[in-house]
Amino acid sequence: MASTMETHPGDKHEIPEYEVHESSASLKERIKKHYEIASDYYYSLWGQHIHHGYFKSPTETKEEAQVNLIKYLLEISDLPRGAAVLDVGCGIGGTSRFLAKEHACIVKGITISGRQVDIATKLTGADLEACGSDTSSGYPSGGNCGFIELDAERMLEHFSAEGSGVVTTQFDAVWISEALSHFPDKPLFFRSASELLAPGKSSRLVVADWFKAPRLTPEQEKEDIRLIEDGMLLPQLCTADQYVEMAREAGLEVRQGPIDISGDVAKTWDISWGLVSSPSLWLFAISQGRDGLAFLQAFRAMRRGYANGTFRYAVMCFEKP
Repeated sequence: MASTMETHPGDKHEIPEYEVHESSASLKERIKKHYEIASDYYYSLWGQHIHHGYFKSPTETKEEAQVNLIKYLLEISDLPRGAAVLDVGCGIGGTSRFLAKEHACIVKGITISGRQVDIATKLTGADLEACGSDTSSGYPSGGNCGFIELDAERMLEHFSAEGSGVVTTQFDAVWISEALSHFPDKPLFFRSASELLAPGKSSRLVVADWFKAPRLTPEQEKEDIRLIEDGMLLPQLCTADQYVEMAREAGLEVRQGPIDISGDVAKTWDISWGLVSSPSLWLFAISQGRDGLAFLQAFRAMRRGYANGTFRYAVMCFEKP
């Protein structure tokens, strides 16, 4: 008897035509709306860590691989235990909780989404309760974490005295995982991070993000990268070397990297494509308009970009002189 190959629901739906972002402000509004709607779905799909997994062996689960990535960033940054950390684009707080619970850090997580703050706060409360603790006393390790809704492009203003612009709160580390690619003004982020880091080489800026490969042809940009930028609500993707240049212009020095780990994280999107195989999920995405459908179709583009070598993933760490 002949067997038939099961069709993925995504194959039955069109890929929306590329839509140029009207402005930085409109892009940020689309990003905020996306996370307000999709964060509960992210949690049900991926769990508390909304980022790639770093697969060190074929048998590891996605949850193990996600924690591997955090541990790898701790390794390359050599972040001291008990550090004060600003977790930028903290999502639903998975990394913040890990750093507080396992590394005794005092973490302030910021996200553009109020819904993510709600989920992160609820999950943290439940986690602390499971440890026999609460938000006032923190984790048994001595660490703690809290979350606020804040546009990262205003983080320097938020942690400075009103009117004077004098920074009132500094951190031992600024940590940003897969959020900077969303920011329209990346040089502003690097300048702000530099200002918010306490002086001295013990301060760290820890970065993990998505990149395009250098020297792509216009055809590669169109066929691979543009669909990712559109579906994932990104301004134009940078290369890893462009991040290094922006960090240096902000007065930071390279401590580690960039280290390309694309081959170790690409499996994330093979798993993701399998997880979005429910026809009802695609109907829900379509009900949210063209951005919902473009988002799910971008999963396919991410897989293709990794396979073609046009889409990359890298980690890096900077320090403040």
